[in-house]
Amino acid sequence: MSTREFTCVVCPNGCSIVVDVDNDETPVVTRVQGNVCKRGESWARQEVENPMRTIASSVPVCCGDFPLASVRTSRPIPLAKIREVMDEIRKVSLEAPVEIGDVVLPAPAGCDTEVIATRRVRKVG
Repeated sequence: MSTREFTCVVCPNGCSIVVDVDNDETPVVTRVQGNVCKRGESWARQEVENPMRTIASSVPVCCGDFPLASVRTSRPIPLAKIREVMDEIRKVSLEAPVEIGDVVLPAPAGCDTEVIATRRVRKVG
């Protein structure tokens, strides 16, 4: 059994949350303390048992008015999959035009998300 301390990021309260964790092969939360709302408890459990993150990056664009387009995942992915997803993003190269919301990469590394463009790049020439 171990104890982990977090500052909750779900709402502006920024509660100091203390989580008791059973450290078998797969961490299991046994108790959550310090959260003001239920969302804080849910977030703390997820952060210990299955942490999720979103990724923001950029990819090169050919023949555009800007050399890069910013991209991000449309939904959070498991923390353990970030390296694999980034490896796939690094292989992407686009041709202008690129519109905000364009799917750049569907289901990277088998994750239930899409990598979408967050910057418009117009075609030049």
